[in-house]
Amino acid sequence: MHKITEAEKAEFFADVAAASAKAVWCALATVRGEEPRVRIVHPTWEGETLWVATSPESPKARQMADNSAVDVQFQVAPPDFLHIMVRGAATLHSDDATRQQAWDAIDYDLTDFFPGGPTDPNYVAVKITPQRVELSEMFGSTNKRVWRAD
Repeated sequence: MHKITEAEKAEFFADVAAASAKAVWCALATVRGEEPRVRIVHPTWEGETLWVATSPESPKARQMADNSAVDVQFQVAPPDFLHIMVRGAATLHSDDATRQQAWDAIDYDLTDFFPGGPTDPNYVAVKITPQRVELSEMFGSTNKRVWRAD
């Protein structure tokens, strides 16, 4: 198996971020007990980290606190028809420094949901650390590239 260089990894994640930014819809799968739960979210890449904003009392936050395993799927409609799959571990962060970092990284106006800004008590930053990322076309059938954590 070819071990990729840091430059190749950076290029891959830049390609993933660019493709993800074209997605209209993104689904996040969490686990409740032994059952999957899926909802639409708008995550943003910061290097190799995927950020999501949510309320600490939301069902997805409670599920990720109980079981950190998540899958994220971005789908980019034709003509690009790109597919991004992320399998990883989610951690919830309520400390001000991490919430500010996620707030600055996320590519939409979070004040629509959290009017108190990055220290809003109803805001928690979700950091998704990928274990596997797939970037492909046509649902994985064309130009498939996969990165796996060491």
